Amino acid sequence: MTKREVILAETAGFCFGVNRAVKILNEQIEVSCEKGDRVYTLGPIIHNEEVVKAMEEKGVITCDDLNSYKNMQKGRVIIRSHGIGEAVYKELEEMNFSIVDATCPFVKKIHNIVSSVDDGTSIVIVGNENHPEVKGIIGWCSNRPVIVDSVENAEKKLESLEKNIVLVSQTTFNSNKFKELVEFFRKKEYNVIVYNTICNATRERQLEAKQLAASVDVMIVIGGKHSSNTQKLYEICKKECQNTYYIQTLVDLDLTAIESAKRVGITAGASTPNNIIKEVHDACQN
Repeated sequence: MTKREVILAETAGFCFGVNRAVKILNEQIEVSCEKGDRVYTLGPIIHNEEVVKAMEEKGVITCDDLNSYKNMQKGRVIIRSHGIGEAVYKELEEMNFSIVDATCPFVKKIHNIVSSVDDGTSIVIVGNENHPEVKGIIGWCSNRPVIVDSVENAEKKLESLEKNIVLVSQTTFNSNKFKELVEFFRKKEYNVIVYNTICNATRERQLEAKQLAASVDVMIVIGGKHSSNTQKLYEICKKECQNTYYIQTLVDLDLTAIESAKRVGITAGASTPNNIIKEVHDACQN
C-alpha cells in the first residue's frame, strides 16, 4: 500500500502580529502575578478559542463590553492584535486602567493612514465591517469611511463617495478580491490613492494555500471559527480542491474523509498554535 503524503504549508500558524500579541500577554501575566494586578483583554487577544481558553486558565479576564469595565477591579487592559478605535483608548484611560497595546504594527499603520486623510477625500476600507480590526480602523478615520467587501457592494455605495479616494484594506482580506476592487474604482474614474495594507504574511499564506490545494486530493484548513484570515484560506482552497475541510482542532476532523487520499495538504490561519497543527499533521500521517 502506498504511503499517504501529507504536506504542511510552510506559512501555516502564528503570524508576526499574533505571536507578538500572545508574547505581550504572557509577559503581562507574569508582571501581574508579581504585583497582584488584574489582567484583562478587550475582546479575545486573537481569534482562536483554544488560545483564549488557555489564557483565561492563567487568570486573564476576556471582556469586550466597555461599560462593564466601570465596575471592574482596576488593573491592566491588553489591547488585542486587531486594535481598537481612538475613543475606546480614551474611555479606558478615563476609567484609570493601565493600557498595554498589543495591536499588530501592520494594523497600526492603517490607523495612521486613515487618521491623516484630508477633508474632501473619501476613505474606503476594504473588509468586513463587523470584524474587530475594521471596527478599530473606523475609530481612527478623520472622515466618515465607506466599507466595502465586494464589487457588488461597492457599486451600491458610489453616490456617497467624493471624487478623491484613499483606499485601504483589512490586513487579512483576500488579495484577489482587493485587486478587483482597486480596478473597479479606477475604471469609475475616481482619483484613487491605494494603500495595499494586506500584510505580506497573509498574501504569502493565501498564495501557498492556493497552490497546495490545487495539487492534493484533500485539503485541511485549521483555524478559529471567527478567524477572518482562516475563512479566506478556506474559500481559496475550496475553489482549488473540492475536498477541503475547515476545522478548529483534530476533534473536528473526520479521519475517514482522508482514507483514500494519496496527497493531503494542511494549512492554518494566523491564530492557530503549532501544537494544534502538529496534532492534525501527525493524525493524517497514520
